[in-house]
Amino acid sequence: MRRISKLTRVAVGVASLGLVATACGGTSSDSGDSDSNDKGLAIAYDVGGKGDQSFNDAAYAGLTKAKDEFGYKTADIEPTEGETDADKEQRLASLAKQGYNPVIGVGFAYGPAMKAVAAKYPKTTFGIVDSVVGGKNVASLVFAEEQASYLAGVAAAKATKTDVVGFVGGVDVPLIHKFEAGYKQGVQDTNSKVKVLSQYLTQTAEEGGFSSPDKGKAAAEGQIEKKADVLYAAAGLSGQGVIEAAAKAKVWAIGVDSDQYKQAALAPYKNYILTSALKDVGGAVYALAKSVNDDKPLSGTQTFDLKVNGVGLSESNPEFAKVAGLQDAVNKAKQEIIDGKIKVNTE
Repeated sequence: MRRISKLTRVAVGVASLGLVATACGGTSSDSGDSDSNDKGLAIAYDVGGKGDQSFNDAAYAGLTKAKDEFGYKTADIEPTEGETDADKEQRLASLAKQGYNPVIGVGFAYGPAMKAVAAKYPKTTFGIVDSVVGGKNVASLVFAEEQASYLAGVAAAKATKTDVVGFVGGVDVPLIHKFEAGYKQGVQDTNSKVKVLSQYLTQTAEEGGFSSPDKGKAAAEGQIEKKADVLYAAAGLSGQGVIEAAAKAKVWAIGVDSDQYKQAALAPYKNYILTSALKDVGGAVYALAKSVNDDKPLSGTQTFDLKVNGVGLSESNPEFAKVAGLQDAVNKAKQEIIDGKIKVNTE
């Protein structure tokens, strides 16, 4: 198969993809290349698993679209608590051995396992979200999270009445630093008088930073006590706790990755979800599946940014349009980022 490294522009928008509930499982310690690569797409979830209303659910939305469009089998497998790189390697190898193609690891934690397994299964196309892994048969699906977060910062600065806003990061790692950096810059560029409170829930994913709504809720309550009236969480499942706390205090929350205003599980709090910083993980998953189906599998680094609608800001909540000056400020900032007039920080 011919492999290309050209940037894909196939972005489908996570907000428009259905999140249908299903689950598959099973692993194997078999190694060696599979005899057939025609089963279809398989994804292995990150910490928090399916049902996080955010990152993992967006990936599942891409799988669902690919399954419906191409009519092939799919598999989606949950992580296990306290798993090692060896466990992840076994999971990816099992999927490749069964004939799934492509096989996608959802999250940077799959990096070491992906590097090892891809070399053993050269006929299988692998994808990894949020990390760059070398290999002729690996597509690294990365995003300009800082750009979407900058727009979230613009929105926060326009919506705040106390001139204090908050950021809650799930785990203190470089990926989440990108969210914080973009958000802070967007706030400050819009209104330098606004103070940004930042807090990380844990130092490692194993401590539950991406999977503990109670931790997110506690952090949000602390920021609200310090007068923050707009809270942005980049914390996976833990972000649900931030949104709950914001709704209880009747202040604004900003969602992440998926359009959280539209998520059924968050419906009780939707009126307080001003917007969400979108990250089209579903579009990236679908794009890789389509490239394999077309016998032109992507490889190398595939970057999804504002120029290709790979990131963005949702406007589903009618209140978004009612905040004075918000819409115009976001549109202006978006265009200036695309045009290169604004360089968004990543740290």
